Amino acid sequence: MLDLKGRKGKWNISVLILLGILYLVIHCMAASRILLPYHIQVLGLVCINIILVVSLNLINGFLGQLAIGHAGFLAIGAYLSAALTVFYGFPFLLAILISGIAAGLVGILIGVPALRLTGDYLAIATLGFGEIIRVIILNIPAVGGPRGFSGIPRLTNFGLTYLLAIITVFVVKNFIDSAHGRAVVSIREDEIAADSLGVNTTYYKVAAFAIGAFFAGTAGALFSHYMQYISPAPSQIGFLRSIEILIMVVLGGLGSLTGSVITAFALTLLPELLRGFAEYRMVIYPILLILMMLFRPSGLMAGNELSFEFLEKLFKRKPKSNAKGVSPGGAN
Repeated sequence: MLDLKGRKGKWNISVLILLGILYLVIHCMAASRILLPYHIQVLGLVCINIILVVSLNLINGFLGQLAIGHAGFLAIGAYLSAALTVFYGFPFLLAILISGIAAGLVGILIGVPALRLTGDYLAIATLGFGEIIRVIILNIPAVGGPRGFSGIPRLTNFGLTYLLAIITVFVVKNFIDSAHGRAVVSIREDEIAADSLGVNTTYYKVAAFAIGAFFAGTAGALFSHYMQYISPAPSQIGFLRSIEILIMVVLGGLGSLTGSVITAFALTLLPELLRGFAEYRMVIYPILLILMMLFRPSGLMAGNELSFEFLEKLFKRKPKSNAKGVSPGGAN
């Protein structure tokens, strides 16, 4: 449940009010044609990427497991939801829910054996899973095979992506702040110690993996019905897409939802701002990653979250000292 008491509750209420105001501002700017449909579409993609990055950060940042096949869950949600709405006439919201649940169940099936591995071995296993999903889709003629799935109705709008992005962030945030979330973080800090203290490490690892997969599947359903076309190309549901999401997580800071939101916003807009150099996107990203690792190795937010305490710490001025090293007001 969302905490609405105390100082943290005041911060949550303030954030919700600001998000409501921001949506009204965007809506008014769109109605007055200050923001064109193209701009609104890009903002919708920003919200979809926020869902993907936040859900992956739950696995990589808070759980501490290196998973790089997140685009596989995106693919499950995208193709399943499109099939449900195009072939069977399912209501879109129900298709989103079913797609998210399906991705979560696949996350459990993959997570039980895969999360017995750690480090590079887990990364290779999850990468292989993502490629298996892509190859399976390539060989299903009913959903277009290598040609891609076209003719998907435009059922996603900016308002829906905005709402689901907010829900994703608040659900993950409240999960992390709960007792279950603290158990997940304890696994990241020291899995052996957590296990010795009675934490069911397998259960919590699979649970975090399933939650992340559920939201990735939800993002996939939004994406396919936003673009009206989904392709098994690596840049959409393959290795390159997984790496792109991972880069956003690392640049924002592992274990920081605020950092995930900021980098998802910035790195979604960057290719649009540099559209004339779009083919160099996968060169720009590694350069940004290298620079970040050199000057800010823990990421943009370094595991911190925006809060009253963070803002006070950020803007707190240190007292100036005089020539003798005594602060003003001190004894001479």
